[in-house]
Amino acid sequence: MSGIVADKISMVFTLPNGDQVHALNNVHLDVRDGEIISVLGPSGCGKTTLLNIIAGFLRPTSGRVMREGKEVTKPGPDRGMVFQQGALFEWMTVEKNIAFGPKMAGKRAAETRRKVDELLQIVGLQDFGKKPVYQLSGGMQQRVALARCLANDPDVILMDEPLGALDALTREKMQSLVLKLWKETGKTIILITHSVEEALFLGERLIVMAPRPGRILREYQLPFADRGLVESPRQIKASPEFVQTREEVLSLIWEMEEEIMGNEKELEPA
Repeated sequence: MSGIVADKISMVFTLPNGDQVHALNNVHLDVRDGEIISVLGPSGCGKTTLLNIIAGFLRPTSGRVMREGKEVTKPGPDRGMVFQQGALFEWMTVEKNIAFGPKMAGKRAAETRRKVDELLQIVGLQDFGKKPVYQLSGGMQQRVALARCLANDPDVILMDEPLGALDALTREKMQSLVLKLWKETGKTIILITHSVEEALFLGERLIVMAPRPGRILREYQLPFADRGLVESPRQIKASPEFVQTREEVLSLIWEMEEEIMGNEKELEPA
C-alpha cells in the first residue's frame, strides 16, 4: 500500500481565445497510507482537476505527484477511479462488468470468478450478478462501479462525486458502504464531493479548497469516519460536534460563494 504526495501542484489552462484559467496554485497534499480524505469547495476551486492530476489523466503545469518515490505521469493500475456516473458497460451483466479489469489483465478465470463472487457479497449484490446493468437502480449501479474498481486491487481509490446523483436515502446507505470498504480493504481513498455533510462524514481529514486560483484554504482532522463504522449515520449527523463543524464549514463555503458571485457581478457589462 502507498499514499499519495501532490507536491506544489499548479495548473493553468489556456483557452482557445488565448485567455488563461489558473485552476490550481501551489497545492501540496500528503495523503497517508490507508487514509480516507474528503475534498470540498465551491465550483471552480479545482477539486476535479486535482483528482485528475493524481489519477494521471492530466499533467500539471508545475509540481508533481509522487507515489512510492516515483512520479505519476499517466494512469496506472495502482490508482482506481470511481466517477459520478458509473461508466459501466450497461449491456453487460453485473458479473461481467466486475470481471472486466481482471480479464483484461490476463487473470485466470477461476481466480477472477472467486474475486467477483467475493465482491458481490461485499457490496450486497450477490443476487444480481446475472442482471444486465441497465436494469439496476442508480444506487446499485454505483455499487457495481465500486466493485469493478476493487476488482483491479488498486492501492489508491479516487472518487469524483460518486454519490452525487443518488437520492438522499440511497446516498446515506452508500456512504456507510464506502466506510465499510475503506475499513475492510485498508485502501487509501480520496473523495471529491460538493456535500458538506458527506465530506464531514466520510473524511478522516477534510480538505477545504478555495477558488481562483484553486488552493487549500483549511484542513480539519475529523472523528466521524471512525465513528461511522460503529454508529448510525443519523446519530452521528445529529450530534452537537457534527452540527457545529458542519455550520463552520458551511459558513466558509458560503463566504467563498458570495465572493465569487460579487466578482462575477463586477465583471458584467453596464
